[in-house]
Amino acid sequence: ESGVIPYAKMGYWDAAYAVKNTDVLALFRITPQPGVDPVEAAAAVAGESSTATWTVVWTDLLTACDRYRAKAYRVDPVPNTTDQYFAFIAYECDLFEEGSLANLTASIIGNVFGFKAVSALRLEDMRIPHSYLKTFQGPATGVIVERERLNKYGIPLLGATVKPKLGLSGKNYGRVVYEGLKGGLDFLKDDENINSQPFMRWRERFLYCMEGINRASAATGETKGSYLNITAGTMEEVYKRAEYAKTVGSIVVMIDLVMGYTAIQSAAIWARDNDLILHLHRAGNSTYARQKNHGINFRVICKWMRMCGVDHIHAGTVVGKLEGDPLMI
Repeated sequence: ESGVIPYAKMGYWDAAYAVKNTDVLALFRITPQPGVDPVEAAAAVAGESSTATWTVVWTDLLTACDRYRAKAYRVDPVPNTTDQYFAFIAYECDLFEEGSLANLTASIIGNVFGFKAVSALRLEDMRIPHSYLKTFQGPATGVIVERERLNKYGIPLLGATVKPKLGLSGKNYGRVVYEGLKGGLDFLKDDENINSQPFMRWRERFLYCMEGINRASAATGETKGSYLNITAGTMEEVYKRAEYAKTVGSIVVMIDLVMGYTAIQSAAIWARDNDLILHLHRAGNSTYARQKNHGINFRVICKWMRMCGVDHIHAGTVVGKLEGDPLMI
């Protein structure tokens, strides 16, 4: 077409590019459309996730475009496939706002997954440079701090989820928490879709859960806990529930991945400021992580969530009803 210039010829492909320590690196699995050269597909992904449009424009001369262009610098065939390739792409760190996962993802995954040059695209891994990583708060605690708060050392921490996850009254929900903790669990947790429904409002659940926790702790002589889900429709409501959880004595709260990256970062900052452990349920993750040729590898989601500041994340399992890759877990 008139005026259309291949991305590989606009500076988005450079096989001789020397990767810098300050570059953000992304590994994509690309499936080019029939007839599209893999190098051109990789360059197109690099271009559309950084500075490019479909042709050269005069406003390119107003900035140092060569510096800000992402560089696809390596393309390798995926073993045991005929139409998939690994594309290695480097991004100048200055392309991204400091401490903003929303901005990072707006570039890396914001537009390219609907791009015509590829029939499928999957973000397999990322390397975040220290200079950019340090602009995020990261997790406030680690497993050592959690063991200190539970006073449990040298053995695995054993937890479970309350079932049925929907329909229980607050009193019966608290009873399940008590029975589970008294029976030997270190903690229980709310499920992803327990928020504040007509059959059990959040305040009622928090009170009965804490009653069950305190009774089980008294009966066993051990520190116990339950992850109270504070996910809500607005951040104002999230903060209200978090404050109440803290007031009634909880040491850990929980949020869902479907809250969104900015909300997760905000909740993590609150948890750090208020000395509460923050658990993240990966609700919605499989909509983009399950397919092996399109979407986002769960490994990348885990990295992003650590940058946001959650202390631990629901990782799935290698047994049971849900899909799980033993190597990934």
